[in-house]
Amino acid sequence: MEIVQATAMHLNEVAVLFDAYRTWYHQEPDFHGALAYIDDRLRLQDSVIYIAMEGEEIVGFTQLYPIFSSVRMKKSWLLNDLYVLEAHRGKGAASALLDKAARLAEDTGAGWILLQTDITNTNAQALYEKKGYVRDTTCYYYYREV
Repeated sequence: MEIVQATAMHLNEVAVLFDAYRTWYHQEPDFHGALAYIDDRLRLQDSVIYIAMEGEEIVGFTQLYPIFSSVRMKKSWLLNDLYVLEAHRGKGAASALLDKAARLAEDTGAGWILLQTDITNTNAQALYEKKGYVRDTTCYYYYREV
């Protein structure tokens, strides 16, 4: 398993995975929208996308966005997306992607990495906890649709 940063040459394959990830979160499939979105992220360099390679096949990805903590006065990272193809789950791709994200945080002097997952996604929760992520019990998160 090799973890590398995605580039424009990976655009189509990452867009396929990104679209699958979105549908897992109950969104309508939209490959063309996913392609445009990932193209923008790569071109504008406003996120970091890592891919898990098994041989020549891209089997998973994670996408992180820089954020800032006023309280800690540090840059931090939002690990917004993590997805591995179902046929490749349990082979270490997600774990390796999380390790790469942790190295990014360390290398950039970040204060922390924030992530969220669906309450029913217990497999992911177990992996996150194994990797040292702690479920927040002191804060509530609120969303407002715009």
